[in-house]
Amino acid sequence: MKLKATSNSNFEPHPEADCTAVCVDITPTKRVETAYGAREVFRIVFETDVLQGDGKPHLVWSRGFTPTLHEKSALRAFLKQWFGRDLNSRELSELDTESLIGLTAKLLIVHNESNGTVYANIGLIRPDRSPNPLKASGKYVRVQDREEKRDGQFRRAAQDDAADEEEQTDDSFWRRVKVHIGKNAGMDLGDLDEASVRALIERWLPGALANKKPLKADRELIAALKAAALVLGITIASDEDDNLIF
Repeated sequence: MKLKATSNSNFEPHPEADCTAVCVDITPTKRVETAYGAREVFRIVFETDVLQGDGKPHLVWSRGFTPTLHEKSALRAFLKQWFGRDLNSRELSELDTESLIGLTAKLLIVHNESNGTVYANIGLIRPDRSPNPLKASGKYVRVQDREEKRDGQFRRAAQDDAADEEEQTDDSFWRRVKVHIGKNAGMDLGDLDEASVRALIERWLPGALANKKPLKADRELIAALKAAALVLGITIASDEDDNLIF
């Protein structure tokens, strides 16, 4: 068996931006080890209106979701933010994830660095109410449609040679965002106890979301608290994302 190291050193992470995106893939579930043990997870892939140097649209992957619509699940909270509402009774009884393909969204992409690698993460997702919804370019090949192993090597679509969702997405980015307000100013959000994180989400976040022109530090903390709320299963009391100007 011949082994060869691969590198994504030339991968161009999605720039930090407030952008419009269209869902182009729901990846097959994959078994991964998490802090809570082995889980079957999938990711939602978006193509955005931000172009790479070669003119192709950038791609961004969501965090890994377990396939459950439990009221405390991260997926349920993510979809609620995406749709701008909770799931209705029909969707809760049976949601076909394939129906998400082609749906648009507004995304806030944030960067975080870990061990020398820059990760592009979805800090915020909210409904897209544009009169002319973004259309997929057709250049992305869904994970389920990529060529299988052949002659001892894995073949991938040319446009995806440099992209690997597991390597380019950091689910825990919010833990490294600095808190800049209150008694915990200067600390990483992930270093706070759960009660303190909940207090920021429930007391500070609603007012921050109502601010139409938040400062950069506010935007970063908003994105981090949104991600933390997904993990903790907290419903945001007030969500005025559509009024944010980035």
